[in-house]
Amino acid sequence: MAANGSMDVPEISAEWYRDVVDAAAASPHPVQWFVGHATGGVILLLGALLLMAALSRRSGGPHDRALALIAPAPALLAFAGSEWFKTVVDEDRPCRTVGRAIIAGACPPPGDWSFPSNHATVAGALAVTTLLLSRRLGLIALPLAALAAFSRVFVGLHYPHDVLAGVLFGALVAVVATPLLARPTAEVLRRRADRANSPIPKLAGRSRP
Repeated sequence: MAANGSMDVPEISAEWYRDVVDAAAASPHPVQWFVGHATGGVILLLGALLLMAALSRRSGGPHDRALALIAPAPALLAFAGSEWFKTVVDEDRPCRTVGRAIIAGACPPPGDWSFPSNHATVAGALAVTTLLLSRRLGLIALPLAALAAFSRVFVGLHYPHDVLAGVLFGALVAVVATPLLARPTAEVLRRRADRANSPIPKLAGRSRP
């Protein structure tokens, strides 16, 4: 284990980090440019895929429409959870402690902790939620989430275990939160539909004397 903030970093993760960032530094400039832009752009693409998956459910029954409504929630919950974990773990960024050239440009300031990766967490949550809503779009989203996670190591901002933990945590939140949030939302939509479709009783007219 390597000392790092209040957390001991697994030595194998530190070694993999060195190998990846050294390979990144030696890679052609177009590769560096692509991965450097993909690290943020893939999150936007995953969000677009989730939106498409949600829209495909809007014309269905109450459960489908509930899934469409709560689709962004797992990613938001996963992000909030990852932020909480950062304050508990306090792991310094590898770009500050390992001493390797990075292609990200600048290392985040002290106090911007490394474990888990927010990008990887959100990517995992978006990809798995998309998969739960649409198998076809989800199978596109999953490798994009893997690319988003790997890119955070490639540009030098995270250890491999940071992104692995982030992806798994985001996926877990999506798997648990999606059905838990969809059930009560579907019930609310079902009740509203029942009230809207129920006949309005007519008031009996007063009899004339």
